[in-house]
Amino acid sequence: MGEITIVGLGPGSFGYITMETWDKITSAETLLLRTAKHPTVEEMQARGVQFNSYDYVYNTKETFEEVYQTIANDCISRAQCGENIVYAVPGSPLVAEKTVVLIRELGKKLKVKVNILAGMSFIEVLYVRLGIDPIEGLTVIDSKDIDRLVCSTENGIVITQVYNSQVASDTKLSLMEIYPDDFKVTLIQNLGLPNEKIIEIALYELDRQTGIDHLTSLYIPPYKQSQECFDLAPLTDVMARLRSPGGCVWDIEQTHRSLRRNLIEEVYEVVEAIDFENAELLCEELGDLLLQIVFHARMAEETGVFSMQDVIDGITEKLIRRHPHVFGDVTVRDAGEVVLNWEEIKRKEKAKERTHILDGVPKDLPSLMRAYKLQHKAAKVGFDWDNITPVWDKIEEEIKELKEAIALSDPKKVEEELGDVIFSIVNLSRFLKVDAEIALNSTNNKFVKRFSYIENKLKDEGKSWKETALEELDKYWNEAKVTFLM
Repeated sequence: MGEITIVGLGPGSFGYITMETWDKITSAETLLLRTAKHPTVEEMQARGVQFNSYDYVYNTKETFEEVYQTIANDCISRAQCGENIVYAVPGSPLVAEKTVVLIRELGKKLKVKVNILAGMSFIEVLYVRLGIDPIEGLTVIDSKDIDRLVCSTENGIVITQVYNSQVASDTKLSLMEIYPDDFKVTLIQNLGLPNEKIIEIALYELDRQTGIDHLTSLYIPPYKQSQECFDLAPLTDVMARLRSPGGCVWDIEQTHRSLRRNLIEEVYEVVEAIDFENAELLCEELGDLLLQIVFHARMAEETGVFSMQDVIDGITEKLIRRHPHVFGDVTVRDAGEVVLNWEEIKRKEKAKERTHILDGVPKDLPSLMRAYKLQHKAAKVGFDWDNITPVWDKIEEEIKELKEAIALSDPKKVEEELGDVIFSIVNLSRFLKVDAEIALNSTNNKFVKRFSYIENKLKDEGKSWKETALEELDKYWNEAKVTFLM
């Protein structure tokens, strides 16, 4: 069984290699470089150092994860076969070097001895060039992990491996979700080399720079306005506190079932705010609805079922999955085809859990909405009329049956036939492409406005409902109709 010694080639010119590292390199039985694309390599070759590099792996694998794992597996395999390996990486072995992490983990698992020598990283040179003290806080992150960057930006950030214009563009777009477009950042190229370049640019100019390659990094100075960035943590933290021992007694006592009505009410209050076209009210009501979602997610997290992050990840993955025309290679002609694709993908996803055609329509939906969805599902398999004419005939038929039930003075039958009339009206709304739930809600709101008008009229004239004739009330009603049309 051989051993693996991992060394760092420093951040730039040959002079940054430590004496201990140089001794290991010159005495190595097998010297392996993660990449020969490093400023020290030319001088090493001039001094007669023999080595092999893993640059070829980059051309045979599709992702960096596969590249790094392949390199780690090969190093471990060689050591298991008895080779004593010196594995050299750019910079310092333990600074932003994924292969070293993998080799160390795999070596521990397979009982292969791994030695790691301290080396100088580009970070030390960067401190000096930028005049910053890392003790004040500094985050170092690879460009491929940029989407994991959180909103806490009060510390400086160094982004490494901005190795081409496309990566620079992706990095810029991700950062612009947190920072202003014209936020001043520092572009670092060829750090520690004679052609070193360090310039301050506006963030939006990042991918317009020339000479971007594997020796390009980016420094983002502290940004004190990070509170403007979207962050769900304050709300989830408050809910966790409310549900914790010593929190709010009422919140602690709640269950998923006890909050059902609250959730329904908040949804309708959001809809009402939309109908009112009141942006301020809509913002408030969306917050109340979000609270319900966070509340349920917190209760689930306490029992280990799922977390708020699982909720967010789940819906994000679903959106990507059901929009292959945006995130995949599917082509669509119009919005109608988008809907068809969505329904087909949804059908395949739910095939195992929905064995009947009408499965998936919640029983607790408002009755008009449920009727609409049930009819819509039935129509998808051909259980529907071809045109609207039979729908009108059905409504007349149901009204006739309702009148007959009323004539028989049978309350149960009247209830049944009235339900059939309403169900047939919903069918008409579907053919007219009108949502019956929304239509009736609009009529309810209209009734409230007109009734309030009559109420205010009576109050202004000092009259009561009892002493006002229906004819006069009807006159006020007609006035209200005209008033609210203007």
